Amino acid sequence: MIMIDQNVKNRIALISVFNKEGIVEFAKELVALGFRILASGGTAKVLSDAGIETTDVASLVGGGAILGHRVVTLSREIHAGLLARDIDEDRKELDRLHIPFIDLVCVDLYPLSEEITKHQPLSNSPQTWGEKQKGLEAVLEKTDIGGPTMLRSAAKGRRIVVCDPEDRPKIIEWLKNGEPDRENFINKYCAKAEFVVSDYALASARYHAQGKIGGVVAHEVLGLKYGENAWQVPAGLFKNEIEDELAISNFKLVAGTAPSYNNLADVDRLLQTMTHIAAGFDVNKINLSPDPSPSLGEGRSKLNIAVGVKHGNPCGASASQDAKTAIQKMLEGDLRAIFGGVVMVNFKIDEELAEVLLTHRMESGRRLLDGIIAPDFDQKAIELMKRKGDKCRFLVNPALTSLSKNSLDQHSRFRYVRGGFLKQPNYSFIPNLSDPNDTNSTRMTRIGNLSDQQKSDIILAWAIGSTSNSNTVTVVKNNQLLGNGVGQQDRVGCCQLAIKRATDAGHDVKNATAYSDSFFPFVDGVQVLFNAGITTIFATSGSVRDEEVKKFCEDNKITLVMLPDKDARGFFGH
Repeated sequence: MIMIDQNVKNRIALISVFNKEGIVEFAKELVALGFRILASGGTAKVLSDAGIETTDVASLVGGGAILGHRVVTLSREIHAGLLARDIDEDRKELDRLHIPFIDLVCVDLYPLSEEITKHQPLSNSPQTWGEKQKGLEAVLEKTDIGGPTMLRSAAKGRRIVVCDPEDRPKIIEWLKNGEPDRENFINKYCAKAEFVVSDYALASARYHAQGKIGGVVAHEVLGLKYGENAWQVPAGLFKNEIEDELAISNFKLVAGTAPSYNNLADVDRLLQTMTHIAAGFDVNKINLSPDPSPSLGEGRSKLNIAVGVKHGNPCGASASQDAKTAIQKMLEGDLRAIFGGVVMVNFKIDEELAEVLLTHRMESGRRLLDGIIAPDFDQKAIELMKRKGDKCRFLVNPALTSLSKNSLDQHSRFRYVRGGFLKQPNYSFIPNLSDPNDTNSTRMTRIGNLSDQQKSDIILAWAIGSTSNSNTVTVVKNNQLLGNGVGQQDRVGCCQLAIKRATDAGHDVKNATAYSDSFFPFVDGVQVLFNAGITTIFATSGSVRDEEVKKFCEDNKITLVMLPDKDARGFFGH
């Protein structure tokens, strides 16, 4: 065993990292600040080769590394050096045992989640026993034990803990500045170490339990004034470790007061609708022409999408080749409801478009909005749209410009229920109306032929309705939402509400398209739509009265598209 002289005033840093990028530079900074370096295995070699005086942990622990270097840092010497209190009694005991007091730990972990992802079977291709065994062996090999244990010991011992490469410059700067506010600083990074270890252990538990164990580990990235109501405090936005450029935490506030809980809930709902519209148009290869009346031409065109919500449900939505048209038709969806709402678009807002948002179809004054989300804003547009008291929030995310079928959120969704939570796969079904070889198309019922415009309207209606609170019936015409009948207890009520909202907003629903998020249990709902002049319906099948619904549509020349309820039901926010 190598003995380290405890009388030397230099502090000691223990470094053990899987990813060696940047570790030499970090160690040199520590040495310049007076630290002596302990390191394990490959890290010790990298540092020594770079000319940094390094003590290999294997030479410090009793008996050295064992089991092919699989057990090194899991030793009494290392953890005593991390858990000892900075008091005379513990310091003297370490001296007697020739164990160094370790002041700083820099550890990152084996890439377990990445290895698990490599060996997760696809939903439609079950693994053979051999594949499962090979995957298990690979995952176990990448399951770090020493790293998490050192991080937890360092956190309990209130050491300086560095578990994220991005934190290394912050640690060096803090040390150079004389370690200000030491207690809070140390606590912050000890908590982060526990967080990282918790997330790591949960990933392992999920894998071995084959989905029978679940949970969420996240950290607060934004404190909120309160929750849905002013008395619900504290509240906050928490972020997990999933990398997603469309994550809500990646929408940056560029102007206006901080977003509220309700604002961010609206952003999440808007994002579901926006990505479903983009994915539906992408899968169905729907093209848009400037004028919605002719057949849609060949060749893809830019899909400009504008969606406005009130309490999470779309009250206006449109898709167009022209950004200005998309905004105008979104606003016209329901000029009354959009007042005080939140709007999301997938194109930059300039001064001209800002003026449209504020004044289109306003008899007097300017339209008030609580939030506007876009890939980018001109500064003049922001100045124009600002509200008194900065009550309009401006959020940007450049990723909104490149939405496609790959933009749907594929991660599991959780919902708190008393005493636990519900878990389900995300909303990722996309109907394919055009590919005869698609498995959904082979089960499709179709009465009448679909024009390109009808396909476009069906997809827009589906994207809106399937991301609105069920039960829902949605009415669309010429790429514009006319009426959204959400949250009703019966299908007839959905139909009546959708038509009422459309007619109250001044729309003519004749020859419009309706989407129902589930099947019609009776013909009465279809009768309501037909009486209003709707000529195209997209719904699911599965009712004992499906044949009656089909016959009614056939007799009344209604174009009907149906997919099985078990495949295509669109319940959301139930």
